[in-house]
Amino acid sequence: MKQNGALQMTIKTNTKAFTLIELMIVIVILGLLATVIMPKIMNRPAQARRTKALLEIKNIEAALDQFHIDTQNYPTTSQGLAALVSDPGVKGYNRDGYLPKAPVDPWDNPYVYLCPGRDGRKYDIISYGKDGEEGGRDDDADIVSWDLEKE
Repeated sequence: MKQNGALQMTIKTNTKAFTLIELMIVIVILGLLATVIMPKIMNRPAQARRTKALLEIKNIEAALDQFHIDTQNYPTTSQGLAALVSDPGVKGYNRDGYLPKAPVDPWDNPYVYLCPGRDGRKYDIISYGKDGEEGGRDDDADIVSWDLEKE
């Protein structure tokens, strides 16, 4: 609007707010949802860690394959997975390495690496699971590179 040669602005102050009762209803609903959903989420950390270990083993396998392409060999058992991070002194090694850091499983234990692997495999990568010991069942079961589809 224009009055007396000056522009006049009108500001509407039409704000709506939640009432205390509405806020309490929302809080009660969120509380009910939390009591139903949280137990289901809280029972999944073990499964999430096992899935993470599977994905990490696949990532290590890809790094090992790239190492093999570059050097014509896989790291020896004594060189271990550290060979994917820093040069073990082999010809053709990528100076940038193959992994940013030495891999540890989701339970902060180093992965077991054997080359050659058992039963004629090129290599084996093993996480001993939650208990950190060979064997076990359920959350303590080993996660192994040669049987990833089973998980």
